[in-house]
Amino acid sequence: MSTAFMPVESKDASLGVKLYLGTSAAVVLLMMLVGLLMRAAQAGWLEIPPNIFYQLMTAHGAGMVGIAGLAGAGIMWHFLSRYVQLSATALYINYGLFLSGVVLILGSIFWGGFAGAWTFLWPLPAKSMGLWSADAAASFTLGLLLIGVGFLVFNLEAGLAITRRYGSVLRGLGLDQLWSGQIRSDHPPTVVASSMVVIVNTMGILAGAVILVVTLANLYFPEWVINPLLAKNLIYFFGHVFINATIYMSVMAVYELLPVYAGRPWKVSRPFYAAWAAATVFVMAVYPHHLLLDGVMPASLLVLGQIVSYLSGIPVLLVTTYGALLLVYRSGIQWQTPALWLMLAMFGWAGGVIPAIVDGTIHVNKVMHNTLWVPGHFHFYLLIGLLPMVIGFGLHITSLHKALNDSLHRAFFYLYFAGSIVFCVAFLAGGWASVPRRFAQHWPEWQVYGHIGSLSALLVIVTMLGLVVVLIRRLLERNHGTTA
Repeated sequence: MSTAFMPVESKDASLGVKLYLGTSAAVVLLMMLVGLLMRAAQAGWLEIPPNIFYQLMTAHGAGMVGIAGLAGAGIMWHFLSRYVQLSATALYINYGLFLSGVVLILGSIFWGGFAGAWTFLWPLPAKSMGLWSADAAASFTLGLLLIGVGFLVFNLEAGLAITRRYGSVLRGLGLDQLWSGQIRSDHPPTVVASSMVVIVNTMGILAGAVILVVTLANLYFPEWVINPLLAKNLIYFFGHVFINATIYMSVMAVYELLPVYAGRPWKVSRPFYAAWAAATVFVMAVYPHHLLLDGVMPASLLVLGQIVSYLSGIPVLLVTTYGALLLVYRSGIQWQTPALWLMLAMFGWAGGVIPAIVDGTIHVNKVMHNTLWVPGHFHFYLLIGLLPMVIGFGLHITSLHKALNDSLHRAFFYLYFAGSIVFCVAFLAGGWASVPRRFAQHWPEWQVYGHIGSLSALLVIVTMLGLVVVLIRRLLERNHGTTA
Protein backbone atom coordinates (compact mmCIF):
# COMPACT_ATOMS: atom_id res chain seq x y z
CA MET A 1 0.00 0.00 0.00
CA SER A 2 1.10 3.54 -0.59
CA THR A 3 2.47 5.45 2.37
CA ALA A 4 3.12 8.62 0.43
CA PHE A 5 0.21 10.45 1.98
CA MET A 6 -1.47 8.87 4.99
CA PRO A 7 -2.69 11.56 7.40
CA VAL A 8 -4.01 10.49 10.79
CA GLU A 9 -7.80 10.55 10.96
CA SER A 10 -9.29 13.37 12.99
CA LYS A 11 -11.35 12.48 16.06
CA ASP A 12 -14.43 13.91 14.34
CA ALA A 13 -14.00 11.65 11.34
CA SER A 14 -13.43 8.62 13.58
CA LEU A 15 -16.65 9.37 15.47
CA GLY A 16 -18.49 9.80 12.17
CA VAL A 17 -17.32 6.40 10.92
CA LYS A 18 -18.49 4.86 14.20
CA LEU A 19 -21.91 6.44 13.73
CA TYR A 20 -22.13 5.14 10.17
CA LEU A 21 -21.06 1.63 11.15
CA GLY A 22 -23.22 1.36 14.25
CA THR A 23 -26.30 2.72 12.51
CA SER A 24 -25.75 0.43 9.54
CA ALA A 25 -25.41 -2.67 11.73
CA ALA A 26 -28.60 -1.93 13.67
CA VAL A 27 -30.69 -1.05 10.60
CA VAL A 28 -29.49 -4.07 8.62
CA LEU A 29 -30.60 -6.32 11.47
CA LEU A 30 -33.99 -4.60 11.61
CA MET A 31 -34.46 -4.89 7.83
CA MET A 32 -33.55 -8.57 8.02
CA LEU A 33 -36.36 -9.07 10.52
CA VAL A 34 -38.75 -7.32 8.13
CA GLY A 35 -37.57 -9.61 5.35
CA LEU A 36 -38.16 -12.66 7.54
CA LEU A 37 -41.75 -11.56 8.16
CA MET A 38 -42.38 -11.32 4.42
CA ARG A 39 -40.76 -14.68 3.69
CA ALA A 40 -42.74 -16.34 6.50
CA ALA A 41 -45.95 -14.89 5.06
CA GLN A 42 -45.11 -16.34 1.65
CA ALA A 43 -44.41 -19.66 3.38
CA GLY A 44 -47.91 -19.64 4.83
CA TRP A 45 -46.64 -19.44 8.41
CA LEU A 46 -47.92 -15.90 9.04
CA GLU A 47 -51.01 -14.07 7.89
CA ILE A 48 -50.11 -10.56 6.80
CA PRO A 49 -52.73 -8.46 4.98
CA PRO A 50 -51.55 -7.56 1.46
CA ASN A 51 -51.48 -3.81 2.16
CA ILE A 52 -49.22 -4.40 5.19
CA PHE A 53 -47.06 -6.83 3.20
CA TYR A 54 -46.38 -4.19 0.55
CA GLN A 55 -45.66 -1.58 3.20
CA LEU A 56 -43.09 -3.97 4.65
CA MET A 57 -41.71 -4.61 1.16
CA THR A 58 -41.36 -0.88 0.56
CA ALA A 59 -39.57 -0.36 3.88
CA HIS A 60 -37.32 -3.38 3.33
CA GLY A 61 -36.28 -2.37 -0.19
CA ALA A 62 -35.70 1.31 0.50
CA GLY A 63 -34.09 0.54 3.86
CA MET A 64 -31.61 -2.01 2.58
CA VAL A 65 -30.56 0.12 -0.40
CA GLY A 66 -30.14 3.21 1.77
CA ILE A 67 -28.28 1.52 4.61
CA ALA A 68 -25.97 -0.27 2.17
CA GLY A 69 -25.07 3.18 0.86
CA LEU A 70 -24.44 4.51 4.38
CA ALA A 71 -22.22 1.55 5.29
CA GLY A 72 -20.24 1.86 2.07
CA ALA A 73 -19.84 5.59 2.59
CA GLY A 74 -18.40 4.97 6.06
CA ILE A 75 -15.84 2.55 4.65
CA MET A 76 -14.94 4.90 1.80
CA TRP A 77 -14.50 7.84 4.18
CA HIS A 78 -12.36 5.85 6.61
CA PHE A 79 -9.84 4.82 3.97
CA LEU A 80 -9.97 7.81 1.60
CA SER A 81 -9.16 10.12 4.53
CA ARG A 82 -5.74 8.45 4.66
CA TYR A 83 -4.82 9.95 1.30
CA VAL A 84 -6.76 13.21 0.99
CA GLN A 85 -7.91 15.90 3.38
CA LEU A 86 -11.66 15.50 3.96
CA SER A 87 -13.93 17.82 5.91
CA ALA A 88 -15.90 15.96 8.60
CA THR A 89 -18.71 18.48 8.09
CA ALA A 90 -19.77 16.70 4.90
CA LEU A 91 -19.79 13.38 6.74
CA TYR A 92 -22.19 14.71 9.38
CA ILE A 93 -24.37 16.57 6.88
CA ASN A 94 -24.88 13.32 5.00
CA TYR A 95 -25.66 11.50 8.25
CA GLY A 96 -28.14 14.15 9.40
CA LEU A 97 -29.95 14.27 6.06
CA PHE A 98 -30.01 10.48 5.96
CA LEU A 99 -31.71 10.25 9.35
CA SER A 100 -34.17 13.01 8.40
CA GLY A 101 -35.02 11.17 5.19
CA VAL A 102 -35.48 7.89 7.07
CA VAL A 103 -37.96 9.52 9.46
CA LEU A 104 -40.00 10.87 6.54
CA ILE A 105 -39.92 7.52 4.72
CA LEU A 106 -40.95 5.48 7.77
CA GLY A 107 -43.73 7.96 8.52
CA SER A 108 -45.01 7.76 4.97
CA ILE A 109 -45.11 3.96 5.11
CA PHE A 110 -46.31 3.04 8.60
CA TRP A 111 -48.38 6.13 9.35
CA GLY A 112 -49.42 7.19 5.87
CA GLY A 113 -49.76 3.70 4.36
CA PHE A 114 -47.47 4.30 1.36
CA ALA A 115 -46.69 0.96 -0.32
CA GLY A 116 -45.40 1.86 -3.78
CA ALA A 117 -42.00 0.12 -3.38
CA TRP A 118 -38.65 1.87 -3.41
CA THR A 119 -38.94 2.31 -7.17
CA PHE A 120 -41.93 4.71 -6.80
CA LEU A 121 -42.68 4.14 -10.50
CA TRP A 122 -44.47 6.99 -12.23
CA PRO A 123 -47.37 7.66 -11.88
CA LEU A 124 -47.95 5.17 -9.02
CA PRO A 125 -47.29 7.59 -6.12
CA ALA A 126 -50.25 9.73 -7.27
CA LYS A 127 -52.46 6.76 -8.26
CA SER A 128 -52.92 4.93 -4.96
CA MET A 129 -56.59 3.96 -5.45
CA GLY A 130 -57.24 5.34 -1.97
CA LEU A 131 -54.57 3.28 -0.17
CA TRP A 132 -52.46 6.33 0.71
CA SER A 133 -52.71 10.08 0.46
CA ALA A 134 -50.73 12.53 -1.62
CA ASP A 135 -49.10 13.71 1.60
CA ALA A 136 -47.88 10.18 2.36
CA ALA A 137 -46.42 9.83 -1.14
CA ALA A 138 -44.85 13.26 -0.81
CA SER A 139 -43.26 12.30 2.51
CA PHE A 140 -41.71 9.22 0.93
CA THR A 141 -40.49 11.17 -2.10
CA LEU A 142 -39.08 14.00 0.02
CA GLY A 143 -37.34 11.47 2.26
CA LEU A 144 -35.56 9.92 -0.71
CA LEU A 145 -34.67 13.39 -1.97
CA LEU A 146 -33.08 14.35 1.36
CA ILE A 147 -31.04 11.15 1.42
CA GLY A 148 -29.92 11.82 -2.15
CA VAL A 149 -28.87 15.38 -1.30
CA GLY A 150 -26.85 14.08 1.64
CA PHE A 151 -24.98 11.60 -0.53
CA LEU A 152 -24.44 14.29 -3.14
CA VAL A 153 -22.74 16.47 -0.50
CA PHE A 154 -20.64 13.47 0.53
CA ASN A 155 -19.54 12.73 -3.04
CA LEU A 156 -18.82 16.37 -3.89
CA GLU A 157 -16.59 16.65 -0.82
CA ALA A 158 -14.75 13.48 -1.80
CA GLY A 159 -14.40 14.73 -5.39
CA LEU A 160 -13.06 18.12 -4.29
CA ALA A 161 -10.58 16.49 -1.91
CA ILE A 162 -9.31 14.15 -4.65
CA THR A 163 -9.03 17.10 -7.04
CA ARG A 164 -7.03 19.13 -4.52
CA ARG A 165 -4.62 16.25 -4.01
CA TYR A 166 -4.32 14.77 -7.51
CA GLY A 167 -5.41 17.56 -9.86
CA SER A 168 -8.75 16.08 -10.96
CA VAL A 169 -11.06 13.16 -10.33
CA LEU A 170 -9.96 11.65 -13.66
CA ARG A 171 -6.36 11.72 -12.45
CA GLY A 172 -7.53 10.12 -9.23
CA LEU A 173 -9.09 7.40 -11.41
CA GLY A 174 -5.65 6.96 -12.98
CA LEU A 175 -6.61 7.86 -16.54
CA ASP A 176 -3.52 10.02 -17.01
CA GLN A 177 -1.31 7.05 -16.16
CA LEU A 178 -3.38 4.71 -18.32
CA TRP A 179 -3.04 7.01 -21.34
CA SER A 180 0.64 7.84 -20.83
CA GLY A 181 1.65 4.31 -19.88
CA GLN A 182 3.73 5.64 -16.98
CA ILE A 183 2.24 3.64 -14.11
CA ARG A 184 2.91 4.81 -10.56
CA SER A 185 2.56 1.66 -8.50
CA ASP A 186 2.19 3.66 -5.29
CA HIS A 187 -1.08 5.26 -6.44
CA PRO A 188 -3.66 4.08 -3.86
CA PRO A 189 -6.39 1.70 -5.12
CA THR A 190 -8.75 3.44 -2.69
CA VAL A 191 -8.33 6.72 -4.55
CA VAL A 192 -9.05 4.98 -7.86
CA ALA A 193 -12.22 3.37 -6.49
CA SER A 194 -13.33 6.58 -4.76
CA SER A 195 -12.91 8.57 -7.98
CA MET A 196 -15.10 6.09 -9.84
CA VAL A 197 -17.77 6.27 -7.13
CA VAL A 198 -17.76 10.06 -7.18
CA ILE A 199 -18.32 10.14 -10.96
CA VAL A 200 -21.09 7.55 -11.21
CA ASN A 201 -22.90 8.37 -7.98
CA THR A 202 -23.03 12.08 -8.75
CA MET A 203 -24.60 11.35 -12.14
CA GLY A 204 -27.03 8.84 -10.65
CA ILE A 205 -28.13 11.08 -7.79
CA LEU A 206 -28.71 14.03 -10.12
CA ALA A 207 -30.90 11.86 -12.37
CA GLY A 208 -32.80 10.66 -9.30
CA ALA A 209 -33.27 14.21 -8.08
CA VAL A 210 -34.93 15.18 -11.37
CA ILE A 211 -37.60 12.49 -11.21
CA LEU A 212 -38.11 12.92 -7.46
CA VAL A 213 -38.76 16.66 -7.86
CA VAL A 214 -41.13 16.06 -10.77
CA THR A 215 -42.97 13.35 -8.80
CA LEU A 216 -43.25 15.62 -5.79
CA ALA A 217 -44.65 18.46 -7.91
CA ASN A 218 -47.12 16.16 -9.68
CA LEU A 219 -48.66 15.09 -6.38
CA TYR A 220 -50.01 18.61 -5.82
CA PHE A 221 -50.06 19.93 -9.38
CA PRO A 222 -51.38 17.05 -11.55
CA GLU A 223 -50.92 19.08 -14.71
CA TRP A 224 -47.14 18.80 -14.23
CA VAL A 225 -46.37 15.54 -15.98
CA ILE A 226 -43.45 13.70 -17.52
CA ASN A 227 -43.21 10.97 -20.12
CA PRO A 228 -43.65 7.70 -18.15
CA LEU A 229 -40.91 5.92 -20.10
CA LEU A 230 -38.46 8.75 -19.44
CA ALA A 231 -39.45 8.66 -15.77
CA LYS A 232 -38.78 4.93 -15.57
CA ASN A 233 -35.38 5.34 -17.23
CA LEU A 234 -34.41 8.06 -14.74
CA ILE A 235 -35.56 5.95 -11.79
CA TYR A 236 -33.69 2.84 -12.84
CA PHE A 237 -30.56 4.75 -13.83
CA PHE A 238 -30.54 6.32 -10.38
CA GLY A 239 -31.33 3.09 -8.56
CA HIS A 240 -28.93 0.87 -10.48
CA VAL A 241 -26.01 3.27 -10.14
CA PHE A 242 -26.61 3.88 -6.43
CA ILE A 243 -26.85 0.23 -5.39
CA ASN A 244 -23.81 -0.70 -7.48
CA ALA A 245 -21.83 2.17 -5.97
CA THR A 246 -22.40 0.68 -2.52
CA ILE A 247 -20.24 -2.35 -3.29
CA TYR A 248 -17.61 -0.24 -5.07
CA MET A 249 -17.33 1.83 -1.89
CA SER A 250 -17.22 -1.24 0.33
CA VAL A 251 -14.58 -3.06 -1.73
CA MET A 252 -12.05 -0.52 -0.49
CA ALA A 253 -11.98 -2.60 2.70
CA VAL A 254 -10.59 -5.48 0.62
CA TYR A 255 -7.94 -3.29 -0.99
CA GLU A 256 -6.82 -1.83 2.34
CA LEU A 257 -7.24 -4.65 4.86
CA LEU A 258 -6.47 -7.88 3.01
CA PRO A 259 -2.85 -6.74 2.48
CA VAL A 260 -2.59 -6.21 6.25
CA TYR A 261 -3.30 -9.92 6.83
CA ALA A 262 -1.38 -11.19 3.80
CA GLY A 263 1.65 -9.00 4.50
CA ARG A 264 1.81 -7.88 0.87
CA PRO A 265 0.93 -4.56 -0.79
CA TRP A 266 -1.92 -4.25 -3.29
CA LYS A 267 -0.29 -2.42 -6.19
CA VAL A 268 -2.08 -0.79 -9.08
CA SER A 269 -1.26 -1.69 -12.69
CA ARG A 270 -2.41 -0.85 -16.20
CA PRO A 271 -5.10 -3.62 -16.16
CA PHE A 272 -6.28 -2.28 -12.78
CA TYR A 273 -6.71 1.26 -14.15
CA ALA A 274 -8.33 -0.03 -17.33
CA ALA A 275 -10.78 -2.14 -15.35
CA TRP A 276 -11.92 0.75 -13.18
CA ALA A 277 -12.19 3.09 -16.19
CA ALA A 278 -14.35 0.50 -17.99
CA ALA A 279 -16.48 -0.03 -14.90
CA THR A 280 -17.14 3.70 -14.70
CA VAL A 281 -18.74 3.58 -18.14
CA PHE A 282 -20.43 0.20 -17.78
CA VAL A 283 -22.17 0.99 -14.48
CA MET A 284 -23.89 3.94 -16.10
CA ALA A 285 -24.62 2.19 -19.41
CA VAL A 286 -25.98 -1.15 -18.18
CA TYR A 287 -29.20 0.01 -16.47
CA PRO A 288 -31.46 -0.78 -19.53
CA HIS A 289 -31.23 -4.45 -18.56
CA HIS A 290 -33.87 -3.56 -15.95
CA LEU A 291 -36.19 -2.51 -18.78
CA LEU A 292 -35.95 -5.49 -21.12
CA LEU A 293 -39.68 -6.20 -20.65
CA ASP A 294 -40.58 -2.68 -21.80
CA GLY A 295 -41.27 -3.22 -25.50
CA VAL A 296 -41.55 0.53 -26.10
CA MET A 297 -37.90 1.03 -25.20
CA PRO A 298 -35.61 1.79 -28.15
CA ALA A 299 -34.23 -1.54 -29.35
CA SER A 300 -30.69 -0.15 -29.36
CA LEU A 301 -30.87 0.52 -25.60
CA LEU A 302 -32.18 -2.96 -24.89
CA VAL A 303 -29.35 -4.51 -26.92
CA LEU A 304 -26.90 -2.25 -25.09
CA GLY A 305 -28.32 -3.39 -21.77
CA GLN A 306 -27.85 -7.05 -22.70
CA ILE A 307 -24.32 -6.66 -24.07
CA VAL A 308 -23.09 -4.52 -21.19
CA SER A 309 -24.69 -6.98 -18.74
CA TYR A 310 -22.22 -9.55 -20.03
CA LEU A 311 -19.30 -7.13 -19.80
CA SER A 312 -19.96 -4.99 -16.73
CA GLY A 313 -19.11 -7.60 -14.12
CA ILE A 314 -15.83 -8.58 -15.70
CA PRO A 315 -13.36 -5.68 -15.35
CA VAL A 316 -13.32 -4.72 -11.67
CA LEU A 317 -14.52 -8.09 -10.46
CA LEU A 318 -11.74 -9.82 -12.37
CA VAL A 319 -8.90 -7.61 -11.20
CA THR A 320 -10.23 -7.55 -7.63
CA THR A 321 -11.01 -11.25 -7.21
CA TYR A 322 -7.95 -12.40 -9.14
CA GLY A 323 -5.88 -9.80 -7.32
CA ALA A 324 -7.14 -11.03 -3.96
CA LEU A 325 -6.30 -14.64 -4.83
CA LEU A 326 -2.79 -13.66 -5.97
CA LEU A 327 -2.34 -11.58 -2.84
CA VAL A 328 -3.04 -14.46 -0.45
CA TYR A 329 -1.41 -17.23 -2.53
CA ARG A 330 1.60 -18.53 -0.59
CA SER A 331 1.59 -15.39 1.52
CA GLY A 332 1.37 -17.15 4.86
CA ILE A 333 -1.74 -15.08 5.50
CA GLN A 334 -3.17 -15.03 9.01
CA TRP A 335 -6.72 -16.30 8.47
CA GLN A 336 -8.26 -14.29 11.24
CA THR A 337 -11.97 -13.64 11.03
CA PRO A 338 -11.87 -10.24 9.26
CA ALA A 339 -9.80 -11.82 6.48
CA LEU A 340 -12.30 -14.68 6.22
CA TRP A 341 -15.17 -12.21 5.82
CA LEU A 342 -13.29 -10.30 3.12
CA MET A 343 -12.61 -13.46 1.12
CA LEU A 344 -16.24 -14.52 1.51
CA ALA A 345 -17.15 -11.15 0.01
CA MET A 346 -15.07 -11.96 -3.06
CA PHE A 347 -16.99 -15.20 -3.49
CA GLY A 348 -20.34 -13.47 -2.97
CA TRP A 349 -19.54 -10.71 -5.44
CA ALA A 350 -18.40 -13.18 -8.09
CA GLY A 351 -21.28 -15.59 -7.48
CA GLY A 352 -23.95 -12.90 -7.38
CA VAL A 353 -22.98 -11.64 -10.81
CA ILE A 354 -23.73 -14.99 -12.50
CA PRO A 355 -27.54 -15.03 -12.04
CA ALA A 356 -27.55 -11.34 -12.96
CA ILE A 357 -25.87 -12.09 -16.28
CA VAL A 358 -28.33 -14.93 -16.90
CA ASP A 359 -31.27 -12.61 -16.24
CA GLY A 360 -29.68 -9.95 -18.44
CA THR A 361 -30.25 -12.12 -21.52
CA ILE A 362 -33.38 -10.86 -23.28
CA HIS A 363 -34.99 -14.24 -23.97
CA VAL A 364 -34.30 -15.46 -20.42
CA ASN A 365 -35.43 -12.14 -18.97
CA LYS A 366 -38.87 -12.49 -20.54
CA VAL A 367 -39.45 -15.61 -18.44
CA MET A 368 -37.35 -15.05 -15.31
CA HIS A 369 -37.41 -11.35 -14.53
CA ASN A 370 -40.68 -11.30 -12.60
CA THR A 371 -39.80 -14.41 -10.60
CA LEU A 372 -37.86 -15.05 -7.40
CA TRP A 373 -34.73 -15.38 -9.53
CA VAL A 374 -34.17 -11.63 -9.33
CA PRO A 375 -34.29 -11.27 -5.52
CA GLY A 376 -32.08 -14.37 -5.49
CA HIS A 377 -29.49 -12.46 -7.51
CA PHE A 378 -29.44 -9.28 -5.50
CA HIS A 379 -29.62 -11.02 -2.12
CA PHE A 380 -26.60 -13.11 -3.18
CA TYR A 381 -24.81 -9.96 -4.31
CA LEU A 382 -25.58 -7.99 -1.12
CA LEU A 383 -25.87 -10.67 1.58
CA ILE A 384 -22.77 -12.64 0.61
CA GLY A 385 -20.86 -9.93 -1.27
CA LEU A 386 -21.36 -6.48 0.20
CA LEU A 387 -22.32 -7.24 3.80
CA PRO A 388 -19.26 -9.43 4.51
CA MET A 389 -17.10 -6.48 3.42
CA VAL A 390 -18.86 -4.31 6.01
CA ILE A 391 -18.62 -7.00 8.71
CA GLY A 392 -14.95 -7.64 8.02
CA PHE A 393 -14.25 -3.91 8.14
CA GLY A 394 -16.23 -3.50 11.36
CA LEU A 395 -14.54 -6.40 13.13
CA HIS A 396 -11.13 -5.19 12.05
CA ILE A 397 -11.37 -1.58 13.18
CA THR A 398 -13.13 -2.35 16.48
CA SER A 399 -11.35 -5.48 17.65
CA LEU A 400 -8.16 -5.91 19.59
CA HIS A 401 -5.70 -7.95 17.59
CA LYS A 402 -5.83 -10.86 20.07
CA ALA A 403 -9.65 -11.03 19.76
CA LEU A 404 -9.80 -11.38 16.00
CA ASN A 405 -9.52 -15.16 15.86
CA ASP A 406 -11.57 -16.43 18.79
CA SER A 407 -13.95 -19.36 18.42
CA LEU A 408 -17.10 -17.23 18.79
CA HIS A 409 -16.19 -15.00 15.86
CA ARG A 410 -15.35 -18.01 13.71
CA ALA A 411 -18.65 -19.67 14.63
CA PHE A 412 -20.49 -16.51 13.57
CA PHE A 413 -18.71 -16.65 10.23
CA TYR A 414 -19.53 -20.27 9.40
CA LEU A 415 -23.16 -20.02 10.55
CA TYR A 416 -23.67 -16.86 8.52
CA PHE A 417 -22.05 -18.45 5.46
CA ALA A 418 -24.26 -21.55 5.66
CA GLY A 419 -27.49 -19.65 6.33
CA SER A 420 -26.96 -17.02 3.64
CA ILE A 421 -26.06 -19.57 0.95
CA VAL A 422 -29.20 -21.62 1.61
CA PHE A 423 -31.32 -18.47 1.78
CA CYS A 424 -30.13 -17.23 -1.63
CA VAL A 425 -30.37 -20.66 -3.27
CA ALA A 426 -33.99 -20.93 -2.06
CA PHE A 427 -34.75 -17.69 -3.93
CA LEU A 428 -32.93 -18.84 -7.07
CA ALA A 429 -34.59 -22.25 -7.01
CA GLY A 430 -37.98 -20.56 -6.66
CA GLY A 431 -37.19 -18.40 -9.66
CA TRP A 432 -36.10 -21.47 -11.65
CA ALA A 433 -39.54 -22.94 -10.85
CA SER A 434 -41.18 -19.68 -12.06
CA VAL A 435 -42.46 -18.66 -8.62
CA PRO A 436 -43.42 -14.97 -9.03
CA ARG A 437 -41.82 -12.25 -6.96
CA ARG A 438 -43.67 -9.46 -5.16
CA PHE A 439 -46.61 -11.74 -4.38
CA ALA A 440 -47.88 -11.26 -0.83
CA GLN A 441 -49.34 -14.77 -0.75
CA HIS A 442 -48.05 -17.96 -2.34
CA TRP A 443 -49.92 -21.05 -3.48
CA PRO A 444 -49.19 -24.20 -1.44
CA GLU A 445 -47.08 -25.58 -4.31
CA TRP A 446 -44.75 -22.57 -3.98
CA GLN A 447 -44.49 -22.47 -0.20
CA VAL A 448 -41.64 -24.94 0.16
CA TYR A 449 -39.25 -22.25 -1.10
CA GLY A 450 -40.60 -19.92 1.56
CA HIS A 451 -40.12 -22.61 4.23
CA ILE A 452 -36.46 -23.08 3.34
CA GLY A 453 -35.94 -19.33 2.95
CA SER A 454 -37.54 -18.51 6.31
CA LEU A 455 -35.54 -21.09 8.27
CA SER A 456 -32.24 -20.07 6.69
CA ALA A 457 -33.11 -16.39 7.18
CA LEU A 458 -33.67 -17.08 10.87
CA LEU A 459 -30.18 -18.60 11.11
CA VAL A 460 -28.67 -15.55 9.39
CA ILE A 461 -30.56 -13.19 11.70
CA VAL A 462 -29.46 -14.99 14.88
CA THR A 463 -25.87 -14.82 13.66
CA MET A 464 -26.24 -11.18 12.67
CA LEU A 465 -27.66 -10.37 16.10
CA GLY A 466 -24.51 -11.74 17.70
CA LEU A 467 -22.32 -9.76 15.32
CA VAL A 468 -24.27 -6.54 15.91
CA VAL A 469 -23.97 -6.94 19.68
CA VAL A 470 -20.21 -7.43 19.36
CA LEU A 471 -19.79 -4.47 16.99
CA ILE A 472 -21.94 -2.01 18.92
CA ARG A 473 -20.39 -2.97 22.26
CA ARG A 474 -16.94 -2.36 20.84
CA LEU A 475 -18.01 0.87 19.12
CA LEU A 476 -19.16 2.20 22.47
CA GLU A 477 -15.82 1.44 24.10
CA ARG A 478 -13.59 4.50 24.39
CA ASN A 479 -10.24 2.80 24.02
CA HIS A 480 -10.67 -0.06 21.58
CA GLY A 481 -7.66 -1.22 19.65
CA THR A 482 -7.18 -1.15 15.92
CA THR A 483 -4.78 -2.95 13.62
CA ALA A 484 -4.83 -0.47 10.79
